[in-house]
Amino acid sequence: MLGLDALLLARIQFAFTVSAHIIFPAFSIGLASYLAVLNGLALWTGRPVFTDLFNYWKKIFAVAFGMGVVSGIVMSYQFGTNWSAFSDKVGPVIGPLMGYEVLSAFFLEAGFLGVMLFGRERVGPKLHFLATLMVAAGTFMSAFWILSVNSWMQTPAGYAINEAGQFIATDWWAVIFNPSFPYRLLHMLLAAYLTTAFVVGAVGALHLLRDRAGPAARVMFSMAMWMAAIVAPLQIVAGDFHGLNTLEHQPAKVAAMEGHFETHAGAPLILFGLPNAAEGRIDYKVQIPNLGAFILTHDWNGVVRGLNEWPADQRPPVAIVFWSFRIMVGIGFLMLGLGLWSLWARWKGRLHDAPWLHRAALLMGPSGFAAVLAGWITTEVGRQPWTVQGLLTTAQSASPIDAAAVGASLVAFVVVYFALFGAGTFYILRLMNHAPRPAEPGLPPAAPVRAGGIMPGPVMAAKHALPAGE
Repeated sequence: MLGLDALLLARIQFAFTVSAHIIFPAFSIGLASYLAVLNGLALWTGRPVFTDLFNYWKKIFAVAFGMGVVSGIVMSYQFGTNWSAFSDKVGPVIGPLMGYEVLSAFFLEAGFLGVMLFGRERVGPKLHFLATLMVAAGTFMSAFWILSVNSWMQTPAGYAINEAGQFIATDWWAVIFNPSFPYRLLHMLLAAYLTTAFVVGAVGALHLLRDRAGPAARVMFSMAMWMAAIVAPLQIVAGDFHGLNTLEHQPAKVAAMEGHFETHAGAPLILFGLPNAAEGRIDYKVQIPNLGAFILTHDWNGVVRGLNEWPADQRPPVAIVFWSFRIMVGIGFLMLGLGLWSLWARWKGRLHDAPWLHRAALLMGPSGFAAVLAGWITTEVGRQPWTVQGLLTTAQSASPIDAAAVGASLVAFVVVYFALFGAGTFYILRLMNHAPRPAEPGLPPAAPVRAGGIMPGPVMAAKHALPAGE
């Protein structure tokens, strides 16, 4: 297909499917927690506006959750079709972790999802709140297990290699809580909460621009801006700790992120430039002396290793990692700026009467998705050429399959994904376009399960996997 080999096509296919998948769990993790907060506030305060907002956002959650399930299933099939060598070698370690995710996380989500969506009048408000908490806990546990798997691939620990060349666990605690796992888990969870906060803030801003007196829009915008103002700086701090951990365990990735080809003390912070991998330099760079060393080593004269210390075939693609990292960081500081702007408007008593703030929040609505995608590109491309860092290469992980077969399935995925998820996204946007109303109606009652029938659609017994990411 277009002269591309099977390995490259398989990598493109997985990159496409994981990129399409990650945006839905990143949204549903944060939205599930937001729904739990709304439900708790409705119980605690008795204010109808929180119930209205819960009914408003749970419809959107149901659609996003369903699309996350479907897109997650597709990725698991690729381990058997395009990456069978990887599955054979690494399966004894990551297989049980993926199984734990299904058993402990997805079953929890799916088991309580129907109660959360349809059961308030049937089980009462307290049990309904418990069901909402269980769904939120399930999304957290999904993130826990999937990020444990991905982190082990980045920083493998607690393993041995048997005579058949397979990785086997010698210490499950070390496998699960590998060196990079706590940092990745925190970084991803904060990213999910920020993603949801900026979507909620954008929807609130949209309806405030139309009607500043709408109580539901005022409440959701206020809650979203509190989240932005509190979590954005926490994410920057968490990102710094994560960067220090990556420098320790994956220094080549950090060198690509920072654009350093030569090792030297007092490395500058390169803000912008054009990576020139062939010549081993950054052209037209704009930099701040010594700041890169201070950020990475917390020492103005700290030594930062350059990419030239690694053989050419063990270096990640510099241009992709260099720019995806800057997109992620740039969006993070824009989020921080909007959060600080909202604090100033709140202090002035104009949070709900600041149209330029509302326009800015509306523009920043998709920013969380862009930051998550950029962060995962940095993480995954920065690990190349390895699937298991330093131990198993991407080329060694691929299936012996023809390029034509991979190319055909890639084309099919692109067509189906754009049709299916395009329609789903369009429907979500339509739901967001209408303002929450007093006594916001919930979803219609679920049809009863009859003998020989099927379960209601929203209760889907399918695997909901958080995509590889950070």
